[in-house]
Amino acid sequence: MFQPTIVVVGNGMVGYKFCEKLLTRSSHFNVIVFGEEPRIAYDRVHLSEYFNGKTASDLSLSTSSWYTDNNIELHLNDPVQEINRSEKTIHSLKGLTIKYDYLVLATGSSAFVPDIPGVEKEGVFVYRSIDDLELIKTYATNAKVGAVMGGGLLGLEAAKALIDLGVEETHVIEFAPRLMPRQIDSTGSGMLLSKLKNLGLNIHLNKNTAAFVGDHKIEALKFNDDTSLPIDMMVISAGIRPRDELAKLAGLHTGTRGGIIVNEKMQTSDEHIFAIGECALYEGMIYGLVAPGYEMADVVASYLTGHEKGFYGYDMSTKLKLIGVDVASFGDAFITEPDCRTIIFEDTHKGIYKRINISNNGKYLLGGILIGDADAYNMLLQTVNNKITLPPNPEDLILGSRGTEDSEGTGVISLPDDALICSCEAVSKSAICSAVNDGACSIDDIKKCTKAGTGCGGCVPLVKDLIAGTMKKNGQYVKNVICEHFEYSRQELFDLVKINKVKNYDLVLDHFGKGDGCEICKPAVASILSSLWNDVIVKQDTIQDSNDRYLANIQKGGTYSVVPRIPGGEITPDKLIIIGQVAKKYGLYTKITGGQRIDMFGAHLNDLPEIWKELIDAGFESGHAYGKALRTVKSCVGSTWCRFGLHDSVSFAIEIEERYKGIRAPHKIKGGVSGCIRECAEAQSKDFGIIATEKGWNLYVCGNGGSKPQHAQLLATDIDSTTCIKYIDRFLMFYIKTADPLTRTATWLNKMEGGMSYLKNVVINDSLGIAEKLDEEMQQLVNTYHCEWKEVIGSPNLRKRFAHFINAPEEKDPSIKFEAMREQVKAQW
Repeated sequence: MFQPTIVVVGNGMVGYKFCEKLLTRSSHFNVIVFGEEPRIAYDRVHLSEYFNGKTASDLSLSTSSWYTDNNIELHLNDPVQEINRSEKTIHSLKGLTIKYDYLVLATGSSAFVPDIPGVEKEGVFVYRSIDDLELIKTYATNAKVGAVMGGGLLGLEAAKALIDLGVEETHVIEFAPRLMPRQIDSTGSGMLLSKLKNLGLNIHLNKNTAAFVGDHKIEALKFNDDTSLPIDMMVISAGIRPRDELAKLAGLHTGTRGGIIVNEKMQTSDEHIFAIGECALYEGMIYGLVAPGYEMADVVASYLTGHEKGFYGYDMSTKLKLIGVDVASFGDAFITEPDCRTIIFEDTHKGIYKRINISNNGKYLLGGILIGDADAYNMLLQTVNNKITLPPNPEDLILGSRGTEDSEGTGVISLPDDALICSCEAVSKSAICSAVNDGACSIDDIKKCTKAGTGCGGCVPLVKDLIAGTMKKNGQYVKNVICEHFEYSRQELFDLVKINKVKNYDLVLDHFGKGDGCEICKPAVASILSSLWNDVIVKQDTIQDSNDRYLANIQKGGTYSVVPRIPGGEITPDKLIIIGQVAKKYGLYTKITGGQRIDMFGAHLNDLPEIWKELIDAGFESGHAYGKALRTVKSCVGSTWCRFGLHDSVSFAIEIEERYKGIRAPHKIKGGVSGCIRECAEAQSKDFGIIATEKGWNLYVCGNGGSKPQHAQLLATDIDSTTCIKYIDRFLMFYIKTADPLTRTATWLNKMEGGMSYLKNVVINDSLGIAEKLDEEMQQLVNTYHCEWKEVIGSPNLRKRFAHFINAPEEKDPSIKFEAMREQVKAQW
């Protein structure tokens, strides 16, 4: 039987995907693949993970045997150099001449290298392949200052690579006036810029590089504004160029700015030759993401096997994590009023920016941008793509439903069956639900049977919600695991760590997990270890959060804030004077916080231990404003001064704050004590709040303010101080043991089966028989309290961490600048 020969030029992700798609439809083809690199196809989307320990083998999309098993003839390290269209043959570098019936060009793209004098010097690299990464990795061992040309997606990824390689000082050079101009607006770019600076990156905007300076190797960058920047190495990541040179030599039509022109069937100007991926130009556009490349591969595979399918453009929505910062854009992100209505949420303290654009009639979501928190991305994208009617309060899409919590999986379950969940593999909601109904109960199961989540991975949270929602709908038990590295919920892992007395992350991973861990499980385990053993958080090598790592909140411009504990908001004049003296000595901006404390902003990293020492010598302690721990217990003056006060609320607030200070939890905890029903301490907006009554105290729990405010609910009435503390002990310990990572008490209660009735039974009636154990565990945490600032001051090894330059620990970050503001200072950024 005649088998047409298909020659595939290019063995990258899209070329490999074409072979895979073709095999699922037919085996009646003779497939021959030519690859320019010496390796089989590998995952370029996650290329930067090569610096985090993944090997070339880990990144491979298949094995050499896969090609053999599927009768695919593979030629590696042998690029095709000529196409003879009249004879329908190709000629390779190694001298092979192959006749084809159909030719598929999947040549991808190359790094765009601007024509700048000195670009050929040693120490100048591009960021495109594993070979490039090997060269960068080797050279970086002797480099202290590195720079990346390009502030787009690839440039910021390359900057992360330099940080991961231990380059002490990394700079990003961008010609445009803002970062990522194709994905996010100017406000979002400003927020991203601030977060990246806080993480130690040096960003230079509006910079046009004139020359790479140095003798035989690069030593500096010279800019058109006559400034220069001394560097040891340079990575160029300023965009891509479609690899169309082979097509041009063959006389195929190409675009004026590059790219092989194709129609909706991905046919070139020669009907027997197709182009897919980043080398293809459709309707004047090059699609630089993997998902549209996979769709193009599917279109060609469908056409060759007699199925009707076309390519008519592709949604370029994207979600990424750039150096730990979530960045996402979806739909029409840049549409502006009067063509739409825009809702914006901006939190400069946390570095969060959310923008959604809705239709003028308020019915439909058109697009948006998310910086710093992109958890809602997948559902927002589905809302756009499926034209789902918006709720009465569209701001709920980015703020959440204040005061209520949707049940797990509810949102995604309501999507239409044909909703595209995984764009990389074109997997619909119905396909995933069917797989779950057939027994696939984990993300790994779904990946195996549908391939959803195996591309860029952006759909994985949505797939997990679909699995949970479908299983719940079927009446099946849903196991809420921490992440792919631990097949346990936080509560289960908490108990395992406690029973086995495991006290560091590596041992937890060895005993109960798999793989190398990730940014989800590392902070979750760090929280569990701190909540159990109350050890100094900075002794844990796996801390992910900069605030915990340096026991201070990082702020705009790269400085830190210092917040000493002021229990109950009570402070003596002498201590006020000390705070003023410290602020003056170190040039700090001071402000009274909403939690009745004094925050000092603008501290340099290497000044932190000295500032702490002066505060500790004056009787202060760490206020834990940086940690997932008790922050404050706010109080009114109560009966000591107020004529309406029923009890001494200040003394009680101090007692409670002193008791629970430093205790780590799944999220931050705040308390309040009011001396009467007038509620001046706003106790009912706290995780636990106490209000004086004629007979004692009323105890409220599980409230919070913020973007999703929720009133606390009444747990007990007219109780004495001892009973009140006992109930708070049990409530907090039960929360610490059972809540999911990064879950506030309000959300924890909203998700709890039985709600407040159940919680009352556990805390007051001891329905689970664990009250005595909860009392003991809390007392153990209280007894083992230590001031983390004091621990650092007393440890030379820990103090070494607080230096901007390892080789010059006394030197401050020269990029930090301040400007005057109302007789104080603020950071320039």
